[in-house]
Amino acid sequence: MYILGIETSCDETSAAVLQAEGDSLLIRSNIVASQIETHRLYGGVVPEIASRAHIEAITNVTAEALDTAGVALSDLGAVAVTAHPGLIGALLVGVNFAKSLAYANGLPLVAVNHIKAHVAAGYLTETPLKPPFLALVVSGGHTSLFDVTDYTDFREIGATRDDAAGEAFDKIGRVIGLPYPGGAALDRLAYEGQVGAVKLPSPALGADTLDFSFSGLKTAALNFVNSTRQQGVEVPRADLASSFTASVVEGIARKSEQALLQTGHKTLVLAGGVAANSHLRRRLADLCRLHGVTLVVPPVSLCGDNGAMVAAAGYFEYRKGRFADVSLNASAVDQY
Repeated sequence: MYILGIETSCDETSAAVLQAEGDSLLIRSNIVASQIETHRLYGGVVPEIASRAHIEAITNVTAEALDTAGVALSDLGAVAVTAHPGLIGALLVGVNFAKSLAYANGLPLVAVNHIKAHVAAGYLTETPLKPPFLALVVSGGHTSLFDVTDYTDFREIGATRDDAAGEAFDKIGRVIGLPYPGGAALDRLAYEGQVGAVKLPSPALGADTLDFSFSGLKTAALNFVNSTRQQGVEVPRADLASSFTASVVEGIARKSEQALLQTGHKTLVLAGGVAANSHLRRRLADLCRLHGVTLVVPPVSLCGDNGAMVAAAGYFEYRKGRFADVSLNASAVDQY
């Protein structure tokens, strides 16, 4: 069957067509219209601007996805759309478009959880993947560990209690003058500095929990920047980038190792926008080799928000018979 996936949870308008047979998934198209250049002017995503941009782009993006895949609306078996969580205005654009498209063409409608969709990107890699496994989702809004027992059944076993890793990366990058998105620029700059040159706390909480806290780490980095500037000294940007990145990565690795030992899983899926971070990828690869665990990481093109991951998650919801109707509404918060 062919399934159309629609994603508008933040600042990417995306539509994709996935071909599915059994557990085999093939991307036929994956079109992404990015708003990075627009939001770069403001140093971050402006929700109202993002929503309006989705309205302008979604029809053409969907048409291009169908055309690239060589698939007509009549060939589709279902329409999947991100319904939660995310920016509410942005989500409403995708949900209402998908509802209209499905209703007008007599197609089943599937509501998708954005976090589950990021994990489902792992099914689109060259590495065969089947539950159960441990999933680590690291993005601008989430840093969570999940015990994935089935394609659609997730149990959160660890999460950030405040800020997310991606938000922390972007904030520190912006403060030291790196271009938006700050996380990507910080990743590159971190190779030029010395790890540990700036003393920073770990985001990993105590041994009795799998949770994180990035607010203290972020505050410590901000205090260092402010203190350095008040002394009339130039901020050692590379050293800070290197030290901050190491603190984030080591904290995430520590809790991931603890979760692997606790669950006994032999597969770790790394997903979300921060899964593109080269330092995190390398550290978790070393960790998995040490414990004889298979690491599954989507290609960078599937780490950010995209329609292909939504279609993949939607397909497994479809197989469970979990359909939505025209009363479907968007939600800004998680609904596992």
